Amino acid sequence: MTFKKKMDEASKLAIDNNKEESAILFLMEDVSGYSTGELYFHQNDKMSDELIEKFDDLVNKYIYQNQPVQYLTGKAYFYGYEFNVNPDVLIPRPETEELVENILKIYDRTFKRGTKVDVVDIGTGSGAISITLSKEEESMNVLATDISSEALDVAKNNNLKLEGRVTFLQGDMLEPVMDKKFDILVSNPPYIPSEEYVDPLVKDNEPNVALFGGNDGLKFYRIILNNSTKIMRDKFIIGFEHGYNTSKAIEDLAKELYPDAYVFTKKDMQGRDRMTFVIRGFDYNE
Repeated sequence: MTFKKKMDEASKLAIDNNKEESAILFLMEDVSGYSTGELYFHQNDKMSDELIEKFDDLVNKYIYQNQPVQYLTGKAYFYGYEFNVNPDVLIPRPETEELVENILKIYDRTFKRGTKVDVVDIGTGSGAISITLSKEEESMNVLATDISSEALDVAKNNNLKLEGRVTFLQGDMLEPVMDKKFDILVSNPPYIPSEEYVDPLVKDNEPNVALFGGNDGLKFYRIILNNSTKIMRDKFIIGFEHGYNTSKAIEDLAKELYPDAYVFTKKDMQGRDRMTFVIRGFDYNE
């Protein structure tokens, strides 16, 4: 059987079972070692029995066992970097790339590029945010925390693989950094309300400790903001990713704690209120 015929067969199976057709290409790239362009070039080549067996196994796990392709292949792409992932960490998502992009832009407009700053990423998971910041801006001295030792193992491996410059500390939220001071705090904490419906593909595979944020989804924002007063310098940036319907509550809490700060929410590319920023000590307006 050729690559094209096998992919056509698997794509139809995916469509018939309401699964993403694009995932089939991702799985075939992983099995074959070919890029998309190379697969096109080799589409009429015959697949070996070994490759067919391996591909069919992954397709069946994706379609019938509802396992995410990122966990099946062990990798996910974030901000142009290939991160290792497994069920101990959340799969990095495109909207979180927007959080990173905004932190970099705000840093450029406030501290100015080249200024040395201390950055902390709370609840780093795979290390996607912290490692990317350390790669994209060499003036950022980045530290990251997570309560899960298994997640930190993944993050440390990604840091080594991608030649990041992140220091990792294990502990609950800000607990490991209460004796330190920072210029920038960034976090994408668990924010799904406990009783909210979650797609089984996510709920049954990704770590629940990294998904759910209490009854209203705001538990960890309260913890982070309340404790941030002890670790942030006079001039600072705080940036959060959050649920589309919680921006007002997060803004209100931030303004209560920092009445002299500029607090604003930004929409993601889908037009949803997804990121809130707190900026103090700078003449800054969106």
